[in-house]
Amino acid sequence: MANSIYTVPRSKRIQTEVAVIGSGAAGLRAAIALHEQGIQPLVLGKRPRADAHTVLAAGGINAALGTMDPADSWVTHAADTLHEGHMLSDPEVVEILCREAPQAIDDLLTYGVPFARGNDGRLLQRYFGAHCYRRTCFVGDYTGRAMIKALVAEIDRRNITILENMYVTDILLTNGRVSGVLAFKLVDGTALAIETGSVVLAAGGHIHIYRRSSSRRRENTGDGIALALRVGAQIADMELVQFHPTGMVWPEEAEGTLVTEAVRGEGGRLYNAKGERYMANYDAERMELSTRDRVALANYNEILEGRGTSHGGVWLDISHIPATTIQDRLPKMIQQFQTYGGVDITRDPMEVAPTAHYSMGGVRVEPDTHSTGVPGLYAAGETTAGVHGANRLGGNSLVECMVFGRRAGEAAADYVASHATTAIDTDQLSTCLAHGQQLARTNRDTALSLIDNLQQTMWQHAGMVRDEAGLSQALRTIHAMREQQAVVPQKGAPHMANLSAALDLKSMLLSAEATVLSALLRTESRGAHQRRDYPQTAPDWQQTVVAALHNDEVVLSTVDIPQPAPEIVQALEEYAQLAVAGRLLE
Repeated sequence: MANSIYTVPRSKRIQTEVAVIGSGAAGLRAAIALHEQGIQPLVLGKRPRADAHTVLAAGGINAALGTMDPADSWVTHAADTLHEGHMLSDPEVVEILCREAPQAIDDLLTYGVPFARGNDGRLLQRYFGAHCYRRTCFVGDYTGRAMIKALVAEIDRRNITILENMYVTDILLTNGRVSGVLAFKLVDGTALAIETGSVVLAAGGHIHIYRRSSSRRRENTGDGIALALRVGAQIADMELVQFHPTGMVWPEEAEGTLVTEAVRGEGGRLYNAKGERYMANYDAERMELSTRDRVALANYNEILEGRGTSHGGVWLDISHIPATTIQDRLPKMIQQFQTYGGVDITRDPMEVAPTAHYSMGGVRVEPDTHSTGVPGLYAAGETTAGVHGANRLGGNSLVECMVFGRRAGEAAADYVASHATTAIDTDQLSTCLAHGQQLARTNRDTALSLIDNLQQTMWQHAGMVRDEAGLSQALRTIHAMREQQAVVPQKGAPHMANLSAALDLKSMLLSAEATVLSALLRTESRGAHQRRDYPQTAPDWQQTVVAALHNDEVVLSTVDIPQPAPEIVQALEEYAQLAVAGRLLE
């Protein structure tokens, strides 16, 4: 059956008012918002239902509820986000996020998320790195999984269809407007042409371009970013990639697997191989709960300078915390380390190192509606840029999915209510099908080898610390690989495994090229973007790097970042006077 993939006779056509690409938190919240507006959407997920990348989000979700610290407010939340994003976030997007975060928590409670509560019934909130107050709601250390379980249950209650194991290859336009999407079933290769008036793109980021990442196979390959670029949308901030301070380094099959920030939030301490608690040398006030970029760079330096462990990591120790507390707050971490390597984290330290974790850049969107500038195309979640700037605060990604998934869904509903669905352009569909059939004959082993080479190249030359020589080498390698991809040997009948590998490679090369070009252009060090040859932050680089695709080439420009609202400016001015010592550990 799979050997006849992407032949026109086996393609099927269906219709839906709005297609949602991605079945994580952003996509599911968009689908619920659409249904609330009277639209019956269709959700397309790359993985099995209830197993989207969101399930890996462990630590929590932010909202200034004031349940633990009454002085907290949306303004302080916004100031934290902008300050720790090194002033590269879009202030309007951040304001919307922080104002509407409490409503997102209310929505999740309505859907049945069992957030932790104190004996008095109040929602518990924990500290995460670089937050001035406790504002992170949580469900143990499996918050993302609990959210997806509740969101899927709400989707089921509303009889919204999720097509799982679907790979979307093209967004189709007719007269410049969204008219459909083309996808194929990973299980049998059947092509599916979906006629739709609007698309909400919620397909994740691009961190799988790195050798060590917290993503699973076939996740975060940049396919959402590539889909948007190819239909004329812009992307932004691609040079800003968050490396989480703590990913597993051993055993090899677990390399890169996330070790949640909640470990440090509950009091975990970092030590080098000499037994030194080294964060005092990097941020003596906030220590292990400094910003993610600073902790990651500290870990990187300790390893680089020869104070790392035998497997190339550092030690993260929580054994000084009562075992009952660890069992209550970090059950997933206990299981994870017992499964990989038989480590009992209630007694022994964890071996960790930085891992590529989050795409802070992505599709450029309008703040209110998250429209992309392409009529009928909206985006939400990690696929987009705007919220995080040069460093993402832990807990902000899940609330971003909720707030802007809802807004994108509502905007898509408004769009289809005022625009008639346009028929798919048959010639365009035939061209896309033919291209898919060609890619489905790609030699899969060759494509996977090129992906491995790309990941090694990006890790070595465009990773945590960069310079012009390394970035230029990475760019030459990417260009050579694009030429290689064009002549990858064709092998036998078309097959879905070949097509999946070829599409992953194509999207990853495009995302990697945009990342490297943007990193070359930003001649400074700021947050997660660190240049050996430009170690200082340059005030005139408080700009957004924007990329677009013209004649199949990535073209860059820059735009100024607007000023925040007056009350946020005041909070930022007061930020330096706000004491944080002693407030970061409970």
